[in-house]
Amino acid sequence: MKLSEIPTPALLIDVPAMQRNIERMAEFFAEGQCRLRPHFKAHKTPEIARRQLAAGSCSGLTCATVDEAEVIAAEGLTDDVLIANQVVGPGKAIRVAKLAASADFDIKVAVDSEAGLADLAQAAQDAGVEIGVVVDVNVGLPRCGIAHGEPALALARKVEATEGVTLRGLMGYEGHVVAIEDRAEREARTAKAMSRLLETAQLLREDGLPCDIVSAGGTGTYDITGRMEGITEIQAGSYVLMDSAYAKLDIPFEQAFSVLGTVLSRPRPELCAADNGHKACSQDHGNPDVKGVDGASVLFLSDEHATIALPPESAIAVGDRIELWPSHIDPTINLHDVLYAIEGVEVAGVWPISARGYAEQRKSGRDS
Repeated sequence: MKLSEIPTPALLIDVPAMQRNIERMAEFFAEGQCRLRPHFKAHKTPEIARRQLAAGSCSGLTCATVDEAEVIAAEGLTDDVLIANQVVGPGKAIRVAKLAASADFDIKVAVDSEAGLADLAQAAQDAGVEIGVVVDVNVGLPRCGIAHGEPALALARKVEATEGVTLRGLMGYEGHVVAIEDRAEREARTAKAMSRLLETAQLLREDGLPCDIVSAGGTGTYDITGRMEGITEIQAGSYVLMDSAYAKLDIPFEQAFSVLGTVLSRPRPELCAADNGHKACSQDHGNPDVKGVDGASVLFLSDEHATIALPPESAIAVGDRIELWPSHIDPTINLHDVLYAIEGVEVAGVWPISARGYAEQRKSGRDS
């Protein structure tokens, strides 16, 4: 298949650019004590994860859901997985326990409450297994995570005293600062956030508790958090494909994915409408950018349309192809079942986004 033959809308991966991103990140973590634990949720695609792991410098994979952990296990991608999220809700802890039952699969789960811990521990006890736990510490992002310091220490003590779980350490995500464009401000606020995590790690060690893992970081702070003494691994994900939001930062990664569309209408010289709208491209971090058309910009996305402002002299016509660079990788990936791996004008492969829609496959019994 040629690029020109792909039905639209479709998700494209520039394979050489993606591979350069993978190699640059692996080279960075080849130095120092900190490792990379790439976040599978960014792309949900086994073929990309295989390439990340093959490049080296990785401690395993990060994921956000039990579904993703099950796909990683089923695909045999790695035997070391961190679910960097709370596992709460009917049946989820039981499924984690099932994964932990495999002797060669090291699974760890983030916990920030006694209720979540109790659910996980009960599932582990019922299955006769041990599940690794990292205490999720709030370092400033108003989302999950127990307060740093004494509250986190108290929960860590509870983990250590609970049958069926094993305390492995801490994690904390500085997501509130990873996209700050000013480098100096990003560095300063990252240091403040990570001081909360590192001080908590010190409290655990002074209390005699194990704290082998101190997991943190993202694409926007990989080279800041990743060089802090005491941080053991970085959970960066977006670097592998990059989006227009992260492209505003001074980091050495290329935009390697786009959403291909077909121009459906050019009702006026300064305007066209293509078929890569909301249902194909997220805009939660802002409108996508138009790739390769000088002076063009996305005015807005509708369900089935991208309305694009064009220079009146542009030669773009009905039936032409047009690509958008999305502002956010993860939700855009989640809109597609496959991605087209492109090398030049050739389609080198059609890669399943296997963890997308996996929950429904599992419920209906269609998964393997």
